[in-house]
Amino acid sequence: MKQIAILGFGTVGGGVADIITDSADLIASSVGEPLVLKRILDLRDFPGNRFESLLTKSFEDILNDQDITIVVECLGGKTFAYDYTKRLLAAGKSVITSNKDLVAAYGSELLALAFQNNAHYMFEASVGGGIPIIRPLTHDLKANKIQEIYGILNGTTNYILTGMTDKGSTFEVTLRDAQQLGYAEANPASDVDGKDTANKVSILASLAFGKHVYPETIPTEGIRSISDEDISLALSKGYHIKLIGRTTLTEDGSIYSYVAPHLVGDTNMLSGVNGVFNGIVVRGNQVGDVMFYGRGAGKYPTASAVVADVIDCAKTLDQAVPPLWVDGAVISQGSEQESKWYVRAGETCDASVFGAFEMISASAFITKAMKQHDFIRALDIFKKTNTVVNAFRILD
Repeated sequence: MKQIAILGFGTVGGGVADIITDSADLIASSVGEPLVLKRILDLRDFPGNRFESLLTKSFEDILNDQDITIVVECLGGKTFAYDYTKRLLAAGKSVITSNKDLVAAYGSELLALAFQNNAHYMFEASVGGGIPIIRPLTHDLKANKIQEIYGILNGTTNYILTGMTDKGSTFEVTLRDAQQLGYAEANPASDVDGKDTANKVSILASLAFGKHVYPETIPTEGIRSISDEDISLALSKGYHIKLIGRTTLTEDGSIYSYVAPHLVGDTNMLSGVNGVFNGIVVRGNQVGDVMFYGRGAGKYPTASAVVADVIDCAKTLDQAVPPLWVDGAVISQGSEQESKWYVRAGETCDASVFGAFEMISASAFITKAMKQHDFIRALDIFKKTNTVVNAFRILD
């Protein structure tokens, strides 16, 4: 029998407790022995809850309990979660988390600490919620050199952009709708400004390329500037606007990552990923493009990914795992990366500085495929006589 504790009894923590308890027989048959939930840390009271007898307000109750070998961290944020995770790993306890902020910021340190203390630090649920993506990268695609990963990694922004496309409504109206339905937080900045996606790109890039790509090194744009005019112009040319997170291993071994809105072509696999769903494309040198699709958040989808890590951890507690990535990433600015661009100006414009282009309205156009440094140079010249409202890459 192995004993487990949970830090945080919110949405995901509650889902983990439910699954571990309600699927106890299934989990035991997979692990080969029972997994028993012993403690749940939360400062709040939950009178009448079926797990009330397991609740504690003292972290030390879990840290000092020698029988607890696996701890699920569902606190969120980086302050208490970071301190508690370090102390647990230093004590030889394995930690499972869905906390993307923590993994993106401190992954290399925590993975090394786990290895030093013969423990595990696992985070399948940190990127795609219930979508399996970490395990395929670490196991199923190991025969491949990963060349690129890109995708729709945030359900809130995808819901907003889908609503703007389907209903013709504004960003503000669709955001309020998402908030009323519980798809967006009262303060949606992390989602709509791209920070949440950047954290996920950080984890995927670090995992795929073996070097820690910190989120602050990832150029990040959100979706606040996108208007119904941009949506309409994109649709007129067969494109849907999506917030894309992308990371690429360049020819010189440096890593280029960014988060930005794209015009996604109808023939691209991601164009049909709508609503709160996520889609992630992984490109390997042997397998080509593989896509992972599903709900990127939610109580039980996320909790199921957490429990899958718990099961794997319980099976391999005596097997130390070398860190999945270390520090030392060389970051590329992507100047040689090539794409077509959509540009919308604030007035009637002349786009001849970009060379070949296609006007799609009096104030908007699509460029030919250009290297990024050439596009930026042309855009700087264009800005001397024009107001640029938006400039987005095109993903065919």
